[in-house]
Amino acid sequence: MKDFFAWWKEEKRYMRLIKAGVAALLPILCCLVYCAVQGRGIMQVYLPASPWNDELFYFKQVEAIVDHGYPLGYYGFNESHALKLSFAAWSPVLVFPWIIWGKLFGWGLLSPVICNILLLTLACFLFVWLTEADWKQIGVLALLFALFPLFVRYMLSGMPEIICMSMLIIFYGLSVNYLRRDKGYKLAILLLMASLMVLMRPYMLLFLLLPMVLWIKRSGKKGVAGSVILMAVVLGAYAAIKHYLSAEYFAPLFFTDWITTFFTEGLAAGIKNFFGTLYYMGRNFCAYTLEGFKTGWTAGAFFGGYLLILAVLLVHSVRNYRKKEYKQLVINGHLAFSFVGMFFALLLMYKLIEGSKHLLTFMAAGIFVISLMETKFYKKAVLLGAVFAYLYTYQANDPYDYQVPFAQEEQVAQVNYWEEVFAEQLVPDKEARPDFRNSVIWDFQAKCEGEAYTNLKWQLLYALPSGMGISCCRPDYVETHLEEMNCRYIATVSGGTTDIRCRELGYAELGRDADMVVYRRY
Repeated sequence: MKDFFAWWKEEKRYMRLIKAGVAALLPILCCLVYCAVQGRGIMQVYLPASPWNDELFYFKQVEAIVDHGYPLGYYGFNESHALKLSFAAWSPVLVFPWIIWGKLFGWGLLSPVICNILLLTLACFLFVWLTEADWKQIGVLALLFALFPLFVRYMLSGMPEIICMSMLIIFYGLSVNYLRRDKGYKLAILLLMASLMVLMRPYMLLFLLLPMVLWIKRSGKKGVAGSVILMAVVLGAYAAIKHYLSAEYFAPLFFTDWITTFFTEGLAAGIKNFFGTLYYMGRNFCAYTLEGFKTGWTAGAFFGGYLLILAVLLVHSVRNYRKKEYKQLVINGHLAFSFVGMFFALLLMYKLIEGSKHLLTFMAAGIFVISLMETKFYKKAVLLGAVFAYLYTYQANDPYDYQVPFAQEEQVAQVNYWEEVFAEQLVPDKEARPDFRNSVIWDFQAKCEGEAYTNLKWQLLYALPSGMGISCCRPDYVETHLEEMNCRYIATVSGGTTDIRCRELGYAELGRDADMVVYRRY
């Protein structure tokens, strides 16, 4: 015991613990302040008040996994479904921390929020502990963290961005630690973390390259062979998950014509399409970025912050190279390389606006890595902090993207009403797994008076019993296939044309309010 205390004191680990503990307070303090400014508390966050419909799918799928192993009904789009089991278009690996949390502590509307906060708390603690950051660096981190309110917005949500951010922050903290003290088990953890991140989102492959290069440097030919095998296994696993466990989305999630054109139309056409896409999308990217600085438009604001962080990383990478600071160069240079790689992936493979939120994971890692850079006059911190404050606070005028969803008495009462209706009228068949008999059509829009389309108040579907599947369907699909659809249940807009047709077809009405009506079709 004396030897332990001597080691602890000699290495000043108690001071590292204090610093890491201070950094760990950042997430909860920022959440408390953000909520207090609006006269609310964290416990008043209410996911059914959120305008982000992806959260519904994530939440209900995790709920079904926790309670039943996997959803009893099909998740999909226009009644598409996975070849195996019953997940939607996104890899179930993406939400594995929530699944673990739900298995240990149960799953409720606040569960993803609490888990998100604790995940980022753990990431802050481990990053400072692993990098042995000093007080100045922790101060820079605290400043940038507080001025980047998207940390708070995504912590207080049912989106998995915080899971990705937390893993990447810990990944870079461990990378810094490994470069200081080369240990095989650290490299193994880095390889495992990076592989897991690839299974969560494919563009995370950019981060697997770092531990692979470190492995090759450490082990030579064995590292090369091991890296090739690992890459093949990870990509094969991702392909299998995508093929067997993911439902087909309305449209392709990734554009691949920039590659396939080479094979279908020849080299010249492929080159023309490749550079044409870069030019067209790059022009839009620049226009959106300017719009973000002018008006605070969210996608453009994300692009502007992303480019600024990339510029700082590139400048310091050049500086590290000139000063022969190779360990810092590995971290700064690799993250800059990943930023560039994701930039081209965004232009070539994603819709710019929808893909903009994927940049936040990179930006979060950039903030933590930049906090470690040497600074004398705090120029980087002041510049970044000022831009963050301008873009994400002063210009953050769109409640859709920035407003935390808090409970409103009327919303809570409406969800409670539907919970009672579903508890009496809609009971999942636990013997049918997965099956369309346990699936509900989410009629995304329906025509109402004046031939105008009205969106279904889909937030009410949080009230569905655990295990039920949800198939989000476009109005043209419902209008064309209503009588031959597979799902047993349909939720549509009260008073809309689909509501009228369901009554005419004799479907059994299970419940109704001013916004939604639910029928049993068979």
